[in-house]
Amino acid sequence: MRQINWVLLAAVGAAGLMLSSCSTSISQYRGTEPGFDLAAYFDGPAIAWGMVQDYNQKVTRRFCVELNGQWQQQQGTLAETFYFDDGETDQRTWRLTRVAPNQYTGEADDVVGTAVGQQQGFALQWQYQLMVAIDGEDYQFDLDDWMYQLDQYRLFNRTKMKKFGVTVAEITLFFDKEAPLRQCQPATVQSTAL
Repeated sequence: MRQINWVLLAAVGAAGLMLSSCSTSISQYRGTEPGFDLAAYFDGPAIAWGMVQDYNQKVTRRFCVELNGQWQQQQGTLAETFYFDDGETDQRTWRLTRVAPNQYTGEADDVVGTAVGQQQGFALQWQYQLMVAIDGEDYQFDLDDWMYQLDQYRLFNRTKMKKFGVTVAEITLFFDKEAPLRQCQPATVQSTAL
């Protein structure tokens, strides 16, 4: 039985590698407008609404995020406060660095190692490993995170969360920083759990 599990994991991993080789490259967005500048967009307050979908595309969580970014030259911080539909709150603070005109790195307490980001045109791709607590145990996932700037105020974010090369969840966020800025209202978020 143990041998069959390893064979299945190897097959799933190989399939994931084949599919990932057909994925979009950040270079395909070169020259598109509006040009996305991570430091400019995430300087000051913003708000986002999001959802998590499992491998069957079922929405398993909804959330709102209040963000506040601060930049000085090539260094920045981005403080995030998450309000989930089940009443849970969480925080993450990114420590960001612009290492080249179109390249960024980032670190956070629940990020393993360093996140690496590349920007071209209106898009930015982040890739990193994230530790997630599930039922009292920590699991490490690979995240492929894409941001697409729509205009000076709004931004879409699509993230694939993978384990052994297989997508186990997808996260979608919509960011807005148009004044007057809205706030998260955790008491009004309803659970999607059945």
